[in-house]
Amino acid sequence: MFNPSRRNRNIGTAKQGFSKNNKLTISTPYGSYQSFYEKLTTYKKESRIINNHEFVFVVEDTRLNSVHACSINDIVKIISNIPVEDYGELKFIVLRQPKRKEQIISSVWGRLVYLYEFEKEDFPAIILESIDKDSQLIWSKKLSVDERKEFEILKNDGHIFEESNKYFTSKIEPEFARNTQLYRTLLHEFGHYVHYLEQVEKPGHEDEEFDEWERRNDIHVNLPKKEKEKFANNYADKIKSELIKKGVIPFHLNHYKNEN
Repeated sequence: MFNPSRRNRNIGTAKQGFSKNNKLTISTPYGSYQSFYEKLTTYKKESRIINNHEFVFVVEDTRLNSVHACSINDIVKIISNIPVEDYGELKFIVLRQPKRKEQIISSVWGRLVYLYEFEKEDFPAIILESIDKDSQLIWSKKLSVDERKEFEILKNDGHIFEESNKYFTSKIEPEFARNTQLYRTLLHEFGHYVHYLEQVEKPGHEDEEFDEWERRNDIHVNLPKKEKEKFANNYADKIKSELIKKGVIPFHLNHYKNEN
């Protein structure tokens, strides 16, 4: 595995999506190499073996009015139907409670972290964020082609939008958030990881004099965002279509209650 003392030199920079114009910032204390999504409060963990591969599920306690839309059992059922060769070294599945400032600045359904530090171990991780039942999805009525496509997908996930003069708004319901995170976000982040595996192991990138960790990091970080998103979207669409044909999804296990 990678040297745990080496950390991503792009953490906190524009390369990881931080806007230069944000008035609010997510701080990283001086001398700390951990990113904000690695700093968990109270949590529980559970190890699951899926197709002879160990995954460690980390479930952070949620705030009042926040819930994890997906349960561990939900996620296990999806992962068990993903090709084993796509697991790579992926180990951590983190159900995380974002801070309020993070929800304002860096609100996401989920994210892939190529090297995630948890209990002194460093492995790739997929993070799914909890949802605030008091919050809303807000979309401008002036949408690009890609934004319109995503907007329609959200409606297909069940989110109900109300129209005003300038915006479409939808109260975030756990049931519909589960559809989005379980059947799309999880598969999308797996797609990013598969793309990463293909790129870092692609013939022609080997260089004995170039630091291995830097080589792997730079190859994927420096790829065009459009290329990465296109691959992840295509991967998620393909796997989702296959699971629907097999009758694997949709399904109900623990539903959206915090029974992880």
